[in-house]
Amino acid sequence: MEWFTADVYDLSRLVFQRALAAVYLVAFLGAALQFRPLIGERGMLPVPRYVARVPFRQAPSLFQVHYSDRFFALCAWAGCAVAAALLTGADGQLPLWGAMALWLVPWALYLSVVNVGQTWYGFGWESLLLEVGFLAIFLGNDEVAPPVLVLFLLRWVLFRVEFGAGLIKMRGDACWRRLTCLYFHHETQPMPGPLSRFFHQLPRPAHRIEVAANHVTQLVVPVLLFTPQPVATGAACLMIATQLWLVLSGNFSWLNWLTIVLAVSALDLSAWHTPRSFAPAPLWYEVVVGSVTVALLALSYRPVRNLLSRRQVMNTSFDPLHLVNSYGAFGSVSRVRQEIVIEGTADPVPREDSDWRAYEFKGKPGDVRRWPRQFAPYHLRLDWMMWFAALSPAYARSWFGPLVERLLDGDRDTLRLLHASPFPPDAPPAYIRARLYRYRYTTWRELRETGAHWERTYVRDYLAPTRLSTPARRR
Repeated sequence: MEWFTADVYDLSRLVFQRALAAVYLVAFLGAALQFRPLIGERGMLPVPRYVARVPFRQAPSLFQVHYSDRFFALCAWAGCAVAAALLTGADGQLPLWGAMALWLVPWALYLSVVNVGQTWYGFGWESLLLEVGFLAIFLGNDEVAPPVLVLFLLRWVLFRVEFGAGLIKMRGDACWRRLTCLYFHHETQPMPGPLSRFFHQLPRPAHRIEVAANHVTQLVVPVLLFTPQPVATGAACLMIATQLWLVLSGNFSWLNWLTIVLAVSALDLSAWHTPRSFAPAPLWYEVVVGSVTVALLALSYRPVRNLLSRRQVMNTSFDPLHLVNSYGAFGSVSRVRQEIVIEGTADPVPREDSDWRAYEFKGKPGDVRRWPRQFAPYHLRLDWMMWFAALSPAYARSWFGPLVERLLDGDRDTLRLLHASPFPPDAPPAYIRARLYRYRYTTWRELRETGAHWERTYVRDYLAPTRLSTPARRR
């Protein structure tokens, strides 16, 4: 039926699908490389222990049926392989049903990972990838024109991502209403990027303009997604420009990139590509897409109620399949940056004047002379959780102790998560301590004179010197 399809979005669909496959690839690669020390059989929060107390209906996952590190690795690398195949256009070589089945595979595999990932997978962009990935299953391939209903649902997700983020800011920290949050944000965000200090040191009037522009982009522009072209394309372009600005200013995993991918689906690129003629969509396909649309709109009730609530919550899934979720970011902004520095010593009796050596993380600030790197869209899960742990020990209650134990034991998998360890795996420290420091960017003058990117001030001890009561078996 002509009302069911929109052939002018053929190129938009193609770009969207390839870009989404690239995000899937990054997500599965991170899972494959980081799971053992985080959620593996001997990890900080082991999957077997989790699935023993959480029933399948609350967290559906392949790993509820069977778990081993080897099986998890197989699933993660299989996800990489399927994502790479989709990136190269393998779905276009299959019949419609086959393409849909191929897109179903990474969604099911990543759902299995997220639903046993616990704290390490509690970020909003995990649910966003699953919600968008589920819609991609029904977007079709070269056999049919893009379904209008699925295109609408993709815009509905984009609307909730942006509008939800805008509302949580206006309802949350007063600095968003005063246009002053960016006086602090670029310095205190979870993981600064190489250009973050440049953004932080912009004049204050520029920061106020940034915040005002953000409010317009998140609270006004999303409504324009549901207007006719070319207005909807203009709205999507403004969102893409804003997200690229965020990409330059920090490391937010694939949140910004996936939002850009979503915005691409709203672009009318027919001027760059001659729309093709498609055969009518099969009846079974129309029935499936129509049924899924009705179901997702019904499930949208709770996210919509959340948007309208004064007690709006961010990044919450309302169903175990993560089909329709709430989103948002930075409802509050820290005024100062605090970092936990973990140190070890080989001295048998720890003293203040012992030879304490610091562990260096890949992304989070540590050594004041190290310039931050760009890691996004790759997600350094331990580094991100260390930022939360510095905000409050409550965020780290379940995993910080196990992390320290593994460092004391010289666990090789855990050490691979770090940039540098001052102790080799076969000669771990006798004691470990953790200290809390306040960090701030140095001025340009201080940077020139000292070469230090950060200046830090001791705040308090976070963890007193600790040792293993019984050395664990080397891993």
